[in-house]
Amino acid sequence: MTVAEANRETDLHAAMLKLGEAARAAAHVLAQADAATKNRALAAAAAAIRDDRDAIIAANARDLAAAKADGATSAFLDRLMLDAGRIEAMARGVEDVAKLKDPVGEVIADWTRPNGLRITRVRVPLGVIGVIYESRPNVTADAAALCLKSGNAVILRGGSESFHSSRAILAALHRGLVAAGLPEACAQTVPTADRAAVGEMLRMTGLIDIIVPRGGKSLIERVSAESRIPVIKHLDGICHVYIDASANIDMARKVTVNAKMRRPGICGAAETLLVDRKVAKTNLLPVLDDLIKAGCEVRGDGEVCAAEPRAKKASEADWGTEYLDAIISVKMVDGVDGAIAHIEKYGSHHTDSIIADEAAVAEKFLNTLDSAILMHNASTQFADGGEFGMGAEIGISTDKLHARGPVGVEQLTSYKYVVHGSGQTRP
Repeated sequence: MTVAEANRETDLHAAMLKLGEAARAAAHVLAQADAATKNRALAAAAAAIRDDRDAIIAANARDLAAAKADGATSAFLDRLMLDAGRIEAMARGVEDVAKLKDPVGEVIADWTRPNGLRITRVRVPLGVIGVIYESRPNVTADAAALCLKSGNAVILRGGSESFHSSRAILAALHRGLVAAGLPEACAQTVPTADRAAVGEMLRMTGLIDIIVPRGGKSLIERVSAESRIPVIKHLDGICHVYIDASANIDMARKVTVNAKMRRPGICGAAETLLVDRKVAKTNLLPVLDDLIKAGCEVRGDGEVCAAEPRAKKASEADWGTEYLDAIISVKMVDGVDGAIAHIEKYGSHHTDSIIADEAAVAEKFLNTLDSAILMHNASTQFADGGEFGMGAEIGISTDKLHARGPVGVEQLTSYKYVVHGSGQTRP
């Protein structure tokens, strides 16, 4: 290591330590803030996002230009891009979080023991949350709003590709915090695009309580392997749509195209279509034709390719690939049992949907599979905290401990026990 590299590493460590200490101090203030104060901050932040729309779009244009110069894919650019509509949706999302019930201080359970001790289980903030994400700059607003509402300070480390966009959004959020009398350090971003900052965050035990990674498989694998702090994550979004023999074909066509093509680059986009072999002649070709006309590349098994000449032959790797692009793998299966077997082998326990009119078949699919989100006659693109009425989400968790599915304000809390006595002593 050169002297310059050693100095850079020392400077980064010192900067991250300062960031963590400021977040820890802000978390203590925020944990005591009442709902009205937090809601004022969120309302002011939403207004500031709207006021700063042109500045945010200008900052985003810098990020988009750099990404295009680096040869980014169209799906990547879609995830990165902000326009007036998306900024308005971001502001509304912040306002939606403000409307949610404040989880902090909620009594989850309350009971009295035979000796007269009254025990309550009460929701409390987690403390300081570190969020590491890649190209979607709206995560800056979503994560900060959810953490603020749930009484947590947050340290945000967006990807280098969204560096300018995220900083512009954070500036608006800071105005909201200041307007409500809360410290700006309630929401901070890592002040450098240096990838070494991720490693520093993952070692900040005692300052950061939870790490939430949002991004591609390589990022989440790195965080899972290196973090000394508990992680809430999902590794892949390999989501499936299964069209059963009992499915309404018009519904199947509409839902499948939406599940894949509404926004192909999000984690809730369908990556594999499974079709009951019994209805191959009636249900397969109309759905594939819709997908292809919508601009989707189809990669199919032998039966699919024989039926649809425009389909490409799928490889074994395709069944376990999260494309995050306008590509879908398609396979014929023997009924709901075949669909379940395929999903259990290749799925990532994120979101899977069945299109079926027969209730018993749907119940078998929903009761047998162990995905974080299971859907019946609905698009997988509804795998979203906002669509669940949670205001927004900090991510979708496929973990089984602490939080699963969309991670909203309740999932960003823990609990403590409060015991009231009247002088009892233990014999």
